[in-house]
Amino acid sequence: MAREKFQTLTEQMFYILLCLRQERCGADVMAWISETTHQRVAVGPGTLYNLLEQFLQAGYIRETKVEGRKRRYVITSAGQDALEAEVRRLRTLAADYERLAETEGGAL
Repeated sequence: MAREKFQTLTEQMFYILLCLRQERCGADVMAWISETTHQRVAVGPGTLYNLLEQFLQAGYIRETKVEGRKRRYVITSAGQDALEAEVRRLRTLAADYERLAETEGGAL
């Protein structure tokens, strides 16, 4: 069975949406993600602009301003819903781990 697009988010997808709770341009998004994750997650320009285009088409973000080649984006309510669904999914995974570690006698 094919997985629905954006049913789960990669780390890069997650942080892009998280970052765009405030209006930002692409360069600001890359810098924010690098700083926020202490360089653990990197998003290069090719990946970023590909994902921004996909998020635009899916209605997860919208353009707020275009100045020459510089574009600014912000998350939409659909994007916020997707972000919150991913957080719930990750919490479920962590809860399963905790439950199994407890019932099976220690850390897995």
